[in-house]
Amino acid sequence: MKLYKLSLALVLGLGALTSCSEKLELTNPNQQTSGTFGFTADDLEENVIAAYNHIRMEGTYARVGFMLDVCRGDEVWNSSQVWYMPFDDLNAPVTDEIGQWSWRDWYYTINVCNFTLSRCGDDNSQLSDKMKYIKGQMLFLRGLAYYNLAGYYQNPALITDYSQYSSLDGLYAANCQSEDADGNVQYDRVWDQVENDFAEAMTLLPSRDAGGQWAKGRATCGAAAGYYARALMMRHKYSEALTVLKAIISGQYGTYKLMANYGDNFREGSAYENNDESLFEVQYLDYGSQGTDDEWTPVNTSANATQGHAIESNFGPGDCGGWADLSASPWLYNLFKAERTINGSLDPRLYWTIGTYEPEWDGFEYGNVCYTVAQTDNWGGDAPLVTNNNNGGLPVAKNTNMRTGLYEKVVTGLHCGINLRMMRYSDVLLRAAECENEVNGPTQQAIDWINQVRSRAGLAGLKLADFSSKDKLFEQIANVERPKEFGCEFGRGFDLLRWGFFYSADRLQQLKEHAAVNFWTKANYNDGVVTFTPKDPVDYATCSKSSFDTWKEGHEFLPIYQGTLSDNPNLVGNSANTNSDNSSYFTSKGWTVHPVVKL
Repeated sequence: MKLYKLSLALVLGLGALTSCSEKLELTNPNQQTSGTFGFTADDLEENVIAAYNHIRMEGTYARVGFMLDVCRGDEVWNSSQVWYMPFDDLNAPVTDEIGQWSWRDWYYTINVCNFTLSRCGDDNSQLSDKMKYIKGQMLFLRGLAYYNLAGYYQNPALITDYSQYSSLDGLYAANCQSEDADGNVQYDRVWDQVENDFAEAMTLLPSRDAGGQWAKGRATCGAAAGYYARALMMRHKYSEALTVLKAIISGQYGTYKLMANYGDNFREGSAYENNDESLFEVQYLDYGSQGTDDEWTPVNTSANATQGHAIESNFGPGDCGGWADLSASPWLYNLFKAERTINGSLDPRLYWTIGTYEPEWDGFEYGNVCYTVAQTDNWGGDAPLVTNNNNGGLPVAKNTNMRTGLYEKVVTGLHCGINLRMMRYSDVLLRAAECENEVNGPTQQAIDWINQVRSRAGLAGLKLADFSSKDKLFEQIANVERPKEFGCEFGRGFDLLRWGFFYSADRLQQLKEHAAVNFWTKANYNDGVVTFTPKDPVDYATCSKSSFDTWKEGHEFLPIYQGTLSDNPNLVGNSANTNSDNSSYFTSKGWTVHPVVKL
C-alpha cells in the first residue's frame, strides 16, 4: 500500500512538473517577436500608435528635430550663442552628434512602418477598410520620415523592405550617389519614394470629414495630399503640385478653412487643436494631464511620460525660466511693422509670433504679457523682456504659452502641451498661389488665394496690376506672405532649399541681411554703450553677426554624423560632409533661382 501511494505521488508529481513546464513555454504577450506578432489588424493598430509616438520624440518634432529646421531659416537666430550654434551658423562639423538625433529617431519610425507594411500585402483591393487605413497611415508616416531625412541629410539610406533586415548587409543599407539609368542620384530616389508613399496614402485614407479620430489627429487623405504637394514642390513639379492643391481647396480631400482667429492655431486644448485649418499636427498631452518623466529618446520609455514637447523651453526667455536659445530676427519683426491692417492696426500675427511690447496690445487677447510678466516700453528697466540676458533677442511667442495665460513661467523639458500644427490650410493657399505663379505667371487666381490669407489678418488685398512679372509675385510670396504667416514655424529651411537661395549671390546676400543681428544687454543700454533696441532694423554692414556669413558650401544640408558612417561601411557622406557645391545639381534639373526684386 505504501509503495502504491509512493508511485501515485511520483506520477502526480511528474504530471505537475510537466504542466508547469508547458505553462512556462507560453508566449509572453509583453515580449513578442516579429514571428509571433502582427498577424491581425488589432496587432497592427498597436504599431500604428507606436509610429505616431515616434514622431513626437526629441529627434523628430519634440525639440531638436523641429529646431534644426527653424535654425537654418532666416527668421530665427541663436541668442544663446551656445546650443544649436553650428546648425544656426550652417557649418556643423561631421562630429557633432546632435545632428544625428533626427537621423536616429526618423529611422525608428521607418522601422515600425516597414514592419507593418510587410503585413499588409501589395494588393490594396484585397484589404478590409481597417487594413486600408492601417496601411495608409503607415505609408504617410514613412513618407513623412523620408521627407524629413531627405530635407535634412540629402542622401539618406533608403530602406523600405522589412525582410531586408534579415542580414547585416541589408540593415546596413547603402546610399550610393551614382546616377541610375534615368540620371537620378540618391536624393532623387528618396524623393521618388516620398512621393509614392504619400500618393498611395491618399487613395487609402478617409478624410477628416469622416469624424471621430480622423478629425482628431490621425493622418487623413487631406494630410497625405498636402504633403504630396510639398514633396512635388521640393523638385519644382509645380504643375503636378498645383493639381493636388486645387483638389484640396475644392474639398476633394476633406473640408478645410482658415480659423477666424489666427491665434487659435497656437493654443492647446480641444477647443483649438485639430481645428478646421489643420491638415496635420503632432499630438501632445495638455498641461496638467501629463506624467512626470521626460522621454528624450525612443528607447527612454516610461509609463509615466510627460508626452509634451520642449519647443517652449528653447524659445522661452531666461527671465521666465526658459533656456533662452532662439529668438526672432529683427528683419521679421520689422516686416510685420511695415504694413498696417485696413483699420490701421498692427497685424495680429505679430502678437502670436513675437513676444514684444506694443501699445496696441494692451487690450488685445491676453495683453502685453510674457507669461504673467507684464511688459512695458521701458527697455532699460525690468521689461520688456529679451530672450537671452547676455545677447538680447526678441522672444518667440509661437508654439509657447507666452500669450495664453496658462501658467506663470516656462515649464522646461518636454512639458509644453500645444499640438504642433505641421501643415495648415493657409499653407495650401499660399503654395497654390506659388505654383499658379510658376506655371502661368501672375494671375488673378494666384492673387485671390493670397488675399484669403491676408484677409484673415485684416490686411488690404493685393492687386494683380501691381505685379508685372512672375519674379515680383514670387518675391511677395517668399519674403512677405510666407514669413508673416509661418514665421518661426518649422518649414522655412525646406523653402530655402527648394528655392535654391544658396546658389545665387544676390539671394545669399539677402539671407545674410535677413539674419543680421546686434547683440544687446540692458547694462550696455543703460550705460549708453549702445543706443539701439532689439526692435530696430539692423544694418548688415555694421551688425554683430549674421548666421549666413558662416555658411559653408553644401551645409544647407546637415552632415551625416561620422559615427554613423563609421558604423555602416556602405554609407557615404553628403555635400555637408565634403563641403561640396550643390548648385550644379540644381541647374542640371533646369531649375532657376528667382532674382531679388524690390517690392
